[in-house]
Amino acid sequence: MAAFSLSHLIGPLLELPRRQKRLIQVAVDVCLLSLSFTFAMALRLDGWSFVNWPHVWLTLVLVVPPTIALFVVMGFYRAIVRYVDDAAMRTVVIGVFSSGVLMAVAALTFTLSVPRSVPAIYILLALFSIGGVRLAMRATYLHSQRLTKSPVIIYGAGSAGRQLMASLMRGAEYLPVAFVDDGPELQGADVSGVRVYPPAQLPSLIEKTGTKTVLLALPSLSRAGRKGVLDRMVHLPVHVRTVPGMADLVSGKAGMADLREVAIEDLLGRDPVPPRPDLMDANIRDKVVMVTGAGGSIGSELCRQILKAGPATLVLFERSEFALYQIHAELERQIETEGLCTRVVPLLGSVCDPMRMRSVLSAWRVQTLYHAAAYKHVPLVEHNVVEGIRNNVFGTATAAEAAVAEAVEAFILISTDKAVRPTNVMGATKRMAEMVCQAWAARQSKTKFSMVRFGNVLGSSGSVIPLFRRQISEGGPITVTHPEITRYFMTIPEAAQLVIQAGALAQGGDVFVLDMGEPVRIVELAQRMARLYGLNPVIASEPAPEGENTTMTGPGDIAITFSALRPGEKLFEELLISNDATPTAHSQIKTAYEIMLPWDALSRVLAKLADACARGAVPEIKQGLKEAGTSYLPDAEMSDLLWLENSQIRPSPHLAAE
Repeated sequence: MAAFSLSHLIGPLLELPRRQKRLIQVAVDVCLLSLSFTFAMALRLDGWSFVNWPHVWLTLVLVVPPTIALFVVMGFYRAIVRYVDDAAMRTVVIGVFSSGVLMAVAALTFTLSVPRSVPAIYILLALFSIGGVRLAMRATYLHSQRLTKSPVIIYGAGSAGRQLMASLMRGAEYLPVAFVDDGPELQGADVSGVRVYPPAQLPSLIEKTGTKTVLLALPSLSRAGRKGVLDRMVHLPVHVRTVPGMADLVSGKAGMADLREVAIEDLLGRDPVPPRPDLMDANIRDKVVMVTGAGGSIGSELCRQILKAGPATLVLFERSEFALYQIHAELERQIETEGLCTRVVPLLGSVCDPMRMRSVLSAWRVQTLYHAAAYKHVPLVEHNVVEGIRNNVFGTATAAEAAVAEAVEAFILISTDKAVRPTNVMGATKRMAEMVCQAWAARQSKTKFSMVRFGNVLGSSGSVIPLFRRQISEGGPITVTHPEITRYFMTIPEAAQLVIQAGALAQGGDVFVLDMGEPVRIVELAQRMARLYGLNPVIASEPAPEGENTTMTGPGDIAITFSALRPGEKLFEELLISNDATPTAHSQIKTAYEIMLPWDALSRVLAKLADACARGAVPEIKQGLKEAGTSYLPDAEMSDLLWLENSQIRPSPHLAAE
């Protein structure tokens, strides 16, 4: 009840302007110093007879104002009472001790009838009163915060954990109630009054404190290490969040209090291999580099990594005005911030326009071309076959021909694992794009062609991760297409770095395959993500009706429903058509031998595809993709259904073909 009453008393004080609060502190300290001297005299003389001695009270005039002035000089009144710390208490000790010494000197100098032991008693009383009042107000404030703040446990009691705790104490959302740390030397210690426990006690701490959130303060830990930590908590009923990574903290992009959801790469536990500077620089340093599809998820990350390698000029080629504006503005800010000398040129255009491609390559004398422009969403390309062929196949053919005509030194195609035994049009078009580059590599030697094939990248525009996060935040259900579907995953920066390094290893016509690690079951990924939000994932026997949520079995549950494989979607992705991948000088890059068509044969296939596209003949296009040697094996029933649906939606035979 006392703490409750005092909290009601200090509440209005905390709302006062800073100047008024400082004046109140000064007034209170004047009273406390005066009372400390008065009680020191009473204790020493065992009575109150001194109150009638005029010279005694001159002591206060000589001691109190200088003491207050010393507190002001030392910045004591700039400290916020609710956050009083060790530094503030040291100021109290220094100030009060100096005040006692001044009292003893004044008493001897002016013969003030103050016994010699009074300054010592005065120091003790002043320390207890001035320091005690502030500690009491801080304790009362913290007690009141316990009623409004959510309790959290901080995993990591190092410098990051201590900084996070200080930030949270100043905020209004979380109250740290315990630390957890793997270091035996820290376990059992107190950090600003909060105990450090071993990880084994985490389940009991969660139950004891009622904590619903665990905050990871391990910014410098490797991904493999973070995965080990997350594995311990994945089955606990808590929402796990994390502080930004060390790179963001050092660069100033984020602060310690900027809590984030656990990055999906931490769940995968894959530590990227540091890029080799010689390979990163080979096709870029002091050269003119161009990226097609520069505004896409892969293209934009390629631009960021290329800029770090120091090209003379970086040409951004993009058909989307908004995407081009975004990446250009971002790179210009980076150049200004880091004082770089690279010239960045934003150009609008389509890779399907041969005149535009040749004029750009010629005008800027491009030496290295990264071809990332492509339609990559499997269901969309399945519904827009003609445009998929035009952009992915003929766009690549146009870019490749222009590169050869303008003597570009290196042409690197960004391919995909969906090009391996494709069951969808998108994968077949990317395999055709690879074959175009292979044919050009065999046809001439001026331009060095290579292709880099990899799987899904985390955070791309088509990634399932943002979808899962949104569905979890909305309460579910989490939708997975099939219980057994698996995918390879890699972060966008890692993929972009490996693409650049693979291009530097090219001899001409190489098909490079990136080491994507082990494939991940998507349903298991969804379950782990849900658990790290403090939810219990439940596999629903049937999908929820459209517009309705799935009935849960208990509080904190979230449903995982299975829809169906999307048009052209495969259960398992592959990176190799055959198993004869050859290691390269880089541990995460292999080169594969893939079948190819000589230019004469390929040109006839391209001519047939072009004619079919002009007529909108989707069945002929798909048949042509199969006959081209792409290993394209579509589901016939799905193809017929899509043709029927498109025909019903669009009455024009030409438009219906798309």
